[in-house]
Amino acid sequence: MTTTGNLGSGASGTAGVDTKLEVITIPVSDVDRAKEFYGRLGWRLDETPPGVVQFTPHGSGCSVQFGPDRTSAAPGSSQRQFLIVSDLEAARDQLVAAGIEVSEVFHPGKDGQVNGPDPEHRSYFSYASFSDPDGNSWLLQEVTTRLPGRIDPGPTTFASASDLASALRRASAAHGEHEKRIGEEDANWPDWYAEYMVREQAGTELPL
Repeated sequence: MTTTGNLGSGASGTAGVDTKLEVITIPVSDVDRAKEFYGRLGWRLDETPPGVVQFTPHGSGCSVQFGPDRTSAAPGSSQRQFLIVSDLEAARDQLVAAGIEVSEVFHPGKDGQVNGPDPEHRSYFSYASFSDPDGNSWLLQEVTTRLPGRIDPGPTTFASASDLASALRRASAAHGEHEKRIGEEDANWPDWYAEYMVREQAGTELPL
């Protein structure tokens, strides 16, 4: 039997089967030059078969791959690939310290791109960009609270100690506002922190 239509709803196709994006291939003209650049980003150089160069960004489950004859795409044609960070300024500072040319932080406005972070510091609204020597471009996007349904609400994981520390700082600030509302010190703050961090990552309603 042949079925047609949109399989993206999860009602059929690979619904229920984990399908994880593992590697993306980017087109480069000079493998050694690209290897030096992505190494300067601080990404992990993975062990691969001969002729394949693979790097994995810190905390990422997906890797970047390049090498001779890996793709027929023109070098530099891979554009606006997203790198999600929990602290945009810190991520940008690390790249600048490594000698990478990075744009200033910007956010979308009514009439286009506006300099500076999103005034309300909303998730998904603050960016910085950089490109590799071939012109393949990357966008750093700050995400602290996921949209509902984007992350499985069951497990809560943090890819690195810095991500966990950032989540704790946000929980601490929110808990300070919580204590102001209740008018007293909250002795049960560990449970409140935990609830806040789980809900924030899952994109569900945050505790008050």
